[in-house]
Amino acid sequence: MAKFVLAGEADCPYYAKAELLADYLQKNLPNFRIHKITQHPDIWEEWLKDVCEKNKWSHKTSPIIWRELLDRGGKGILLGGYNEFLEHAQLYYGVTSSMTSELMLIVAKENLGTHIEKELEEESLKGLISPLQVWITSASTPASYNLIPLLTSGEVFGMHTEISITLFDNKPGNKLTSVLLESQDLVAPVLRSVRICTRVEEAFHQAHVIIILDDSTDKEVLSLEEGIRSRVPLCRLYGYLIEKNAHESVRVIVGGKTFVNLKTALLMRYAPSVAHNIIAVALGVEGQAKAVLAKKLKTTSAGIKDVIIWGNISGNNYVDLRKAKVYRYESAIWGPPHYSRPVLNLIFDSEWLNKEFVTTLKNLSATGKQFGGILSAHGIATTLKYWYHGSPPGEIVSLGVLSEGQFGVPEGLVFSMPVKFENGSWVVLTDLEDIEINEQIMTRMTSDIIQEKLVALGDVLYFEPYQSGTNLAKKYESILPIKDDNHKDQQPTIEHKYSLHSDLVQEEEKDLALSDMDFLDLVPQSIPEKTYNPVPTDDFEDKRVEQ
Repeated sequence: MAKFVLAGEADCPYYAKAELLADYLQKNLPNFRIHKITQHPDIWEEWLKDVCEKNKWSHKTSPIIWRELLDRGGKGILLGGYNEFLEHAQLYYGVTSSMTSELMLIVAKENLGTHIEKELEEESLKGLISPLQVWITSASTPASYNLIPLLTSGEVFGMHTEISITLFDNKPGNKLTSVLLESQDLVAPVLRSVRICTRVEEAFHQAHVIIILDDSTDKEVLSLEEGIRSRVPLCRLYGYLIEKNAHESVRVIVGGKTFVNLKTALLMRYAPSVAHNIIAVALGVEGQAKAVLAKKLKTTSAGIKDVIIWGNISGNNYVDLRKAKVYRYESAIWGPPHYSRPVLNLIFDSEWLNKEFVTTLKNLSATGKQFGGILSAHGIATTLKYWYHGSPPGEIVSLGVLSEGQFGVPEGLVFSMPVKFENGSWVVLTDLEDIEINEQIMTRMTSDIIQEKLVALGDVLYFEPYQSGTNLAKKYESILPIKDDNHKDQQPTIEHKYSLHSDLVQEEEKDLALSDMDFLDLVPQSIPEKTYNPVPTDDFEDKRVEQ
């Protein structure tokens, strides 16, 4: 079978004459096929140049005709222009064209009109399919730079979902422009458009997805408390803009390495109508833990599953390995791809688990050296993918969500806990067995989350890390579910919580004077020696406050 491709300017009279001849041959010859391509005169030369460079041809006029050899993988062989095609038809098929010049011009004009109508129709149909509006804050940061290729790959939202990305940053400049230009150069099939927005009043207009990254600033932060409070104005502004401008079904995902839980809680406070659709990414911390374990086990981190991150994602959290499994582990025992072994059964060095593993994670979290743009972007993209398409069946995912009292976490705290994604939402895995959290561990995690919020809102002047046995610790412990004689959970009332916070403010103002003390020296050092507990990573030690 002979398949010819006929391409030319839409208003070219020679293309019109070649087209008429090709239509006649296709109608009368069973093994002759023609594929026609028209291009607008404004882009014809550029299109022709690209085709010739791709196929290493030399041709500069309209039309261009080539033959595709279907029995050889569709490889194209250049035939030439109008004259070459006319000679080919006369030589091989004994057919020629008698179209007059006047008719050629008339058909060429009709071709151009038809081409323009077709373009307008395609644009109209394309406009009916509204792209997913994705907004990225602090878009000049490295995390944004690494995130955009992942979002436009088609793996996050799907190959059939077009997206429009808006880069939102309060610092227009060369970095932001560079991100824009490189994003456009991706020529990603699902990327409808990418643009920059620096006008605050236009932020998040009809946004379907908002990605909150660490905000960058040149302002020096002198204390932890100042760093915490500095998050409030921006989160208040974002919350107002989300309420005012975003789509009613907007999904907000908070990533980064500083005050992730706090920023999530503040956004929920200032954008209450979409609070149920605001989550915090914990996969970065989870990835760090898996990488450390993989190095110890001499395996790949992708083969380690079901590591649970509890608590404050960028603060006082616990890495829980009680459900962790490793797949495709090289040992004397092998099984099918779905066969796994518990991680704790493969690490016999309890001292390493309770000391070196804890210290390594603590150092990674405290310094943020290993939590750069790539890790942050990957965690956000993977979480979004799960949110839209569901997490792998049977796999546990860590996610920062608003607590409803699950696992004894006080209601109303943003807390990282085990979930699964399904049907466009997430479900907290409250049916997991043997994952009860020690009361002291829970108190340590929740107290720091509560203190962050109190300091941010100005209810407490100074942040004091939890220390068991202090008056402050006892007040925080009273927040946790109380067990009666029948071992039934009793949740504190709203009035009790507010009275507790009031007491804390008075206690802080009366007893705490940390302005002249090094906050970092107050962090307790308590590491179990013999038995394994969920791994604590107290991120407030050696914490460097970053904007």
